[in-house]
Amino acid sequence: MNKKIFFVIIILTVIVSVFATQEDDVDNFFKESKLLAEQGDAGAQLVIGLYYSIGIGVSQNDKEAVKWFELAAKQGNAEAQYQYGIYYENGKGEKHDNKEALKWYLLAADQGHAKSQNVIGAHYREGVGVEKDYEEAVKWFKLAAEQGLVDAQTTLGNCYSFGEGIIQDYKEAVKWYRLAAEQGDASAQYSLGNRYFFGEGIIQDYKEAVKWFKLSAEQNKASAQYNLGLCYYNGYGIIQEYKEAMMFFQKAAEQGYADAQLNLGICYYNGEGTIQDYQEAFKWFLLASSNASGNLFDNASKNRDLVRKELTQSQIDEATREAVDIQKRIDEKE
Repeated sequence: MNKKIFFVIIILTVIVSVFATQEDDVDNFFKESKLLAEQGDAGAQLVIGLYYSIGIGVSQNDKEAVKWFELAAKQGNAEAQYQYGIYYENGKGEKHDNKEALKWYLLAADQGHAKSQNVIGAHYREGVGVEKDYEEAVKWFKLAAEQGLVDAQTTLGNCYSFGEGIIQDYKEAVKWYRLAAEQGDASAQYSLGNRYFFGEGIIQDYKEAVKWFKLSAEQNKASAQYNLGLCYYNGYGIIQEYKEAMMFFQKAAEQGYADAQLNLGICYYNGEGTIQDYQEAFKWFLLASSNASGNLFDNASKNRDLVRKELTQSQIDEATREAVDIQKRIDEKE
């Protein structure tokens, strides 16, 4: 991307950020950009496409956005090629066509466009518009990750962790997770915490694991909240504290995380961190059994049926109604 195009995008970003108080500036910048775009300036064409795509200062209009992205893309503007590819992939303003989307992503990626490189990796990983090819996916994830793209760094860490498209290497996984985690990526923070917890690719360190689980949990990642709850419950890397464990189990459970729902039920059943409450325990065991599979389902179902014997029918009915309401809220958020 040349400096002129980059400058135009930065200006648009700044204007969008103050839109509520600087509406006239948005309008003036749009008019000036439109004039340049009509004269064939690719950077301005990209900007007009972004205006219409986002709906800033003008009515959101996918067809207009696509028109301007196409003009800029055909002039070789990498960001416009990426945006144009997105429209083909999502079927907005153009027909849905994953192969055509990939064509434009490749054109942008060949210019070093990191987001396009990452998307191409995802296409090869999932077999979207191409045959699945994990090795090819890793190649593209690496190119994007080496430019500092957080999503690519996290995904590359996963590839190394699970040996997907490349030889399993926990040390390399830790390297890429750390780069993404330090940029604030919740998934990378969670995965880095796991590597510290299990001592994979790095010396086992429960305190470091707790540190990264906390950072991820603060961003509302359910798996990190659950793991942090386990650390508090068992005293791994932190003082054992059942109330804190319950709090984090609850946060994850309310997002539909079945393991957390089961453990929250156990806390209520045993009176750990709370007053013993069989009705609450039944509610969470019921939810866990509804969301779980395999051994987790068996465990949740066993506990559900065990605690059911301690309840009256009215208590069972009330707990079931509450569980249904919680599940509805979870489903609405997805």
